[in-house]
Amino acid sequence: MADPIRFIDAAEVRAQLDHRTCIDLMRRAMIALAEGRTQQLLRGIIDLGEGDLFGVMPGALDGAGFGAKIISVFPAAAAHGSSHQGVIILFDRASGAPVCVIDASEVTAIRTAAASAAATDALARTNARRLAILGTGEQAWHHVAAIRHVRALDEVHIWGRSLEKADALAGRIARDLGLAARSADSVADAVSGVDIICTLTGAAEPILLSAHIADGIHVNAVGSSRAGPSEIDEVLVARARFVPDHREGVLAQGAEYLRASAARLVTEAHVLPEIGHVFSGAAPGRLAASDVTIYKSLGSIVQDLACAAYLWKTHRA
Repeated sequence: MADPIRFIDAAEVRAQLDHRTCIDLMRRAMIALAEGRTQQLLRGIIDLGEGDLFGVMPGALDGAGFGAKIISVFPAAAAHGSSHQGVIILFDRASGAPVCVIDASEVTAIRTAAASAAATDALARTNARRLAILGTGEQAWHHVAAIRHVRALDEVHIWGRSLEKADALAGRIARDLGLAARSADSVADAVSGVDIICTLTGAAEPILLSAHIADGIHVNAVGSSRAGPSEIDEVLVARARFVPDHREGVLAQGAEYLRASAARLVTEAHVLPEIGHVFSGAAPGRLAASDVTIYKSLGSIVQDLACAAYLWKTHRA
């Protein structure tokens, strides 16, 4: 008789999967993706209307097994929990049997920030110390908590549409992470004088403009995970070294690239080799201190499977 399918809830995910560990998992998973040691389809998305989405992300990762993440994105749900709600189902490669179901909300929150931190380590200047966070949702907190492991942060600036939420997040960062943090009245104020920017919003139209950006800055573009909503203007995309998490996915569903392409400012050649190639040394990332670099994060199922396999191994142990 087959073993029963185990459930790993959000509390166990939080207890077992810390940001530092996950950063290493993300590096290895993205190298495997870039080197073709994975299989994944483009995410399937059903638009439920009024900003609500239902998505399915299937794939396989060597050494981790195969499976899928099934998730809803309901922005209104963020007010009382997480906007991303769902499960990751992990199957055993040897037997083909499903072995565990894992809370996807907590994994998504941790692995998305950890992937951005790994990209920041590869693309940001080595002396980068000031971070701007655009957005005040759960990803904002996780990105600060993760990026502090790859750069010695001196200061964090927070911007959000709600100044009250930005103030609260700045206070939490100062209290719990021991980092100097302040809220900002505008995006321009938030990004002034910083070295690293994370866009983590649900903005439908660009909030971060090329005019806001000094030379040498690194940007993690994270908030938009499908064609349509774009956080970054097309001029900034054209100006930057534009590094995708998954090139095929970004060419098909990366809103910022698609917007710049429609404006005839870039072609497919502007999308550089994947971040996994940068991690492995097969492709360069930053070429000069003055470069503006953008890591475009759509999120890949191989990231979820790497976390799932780690959590399943830890759970069994």
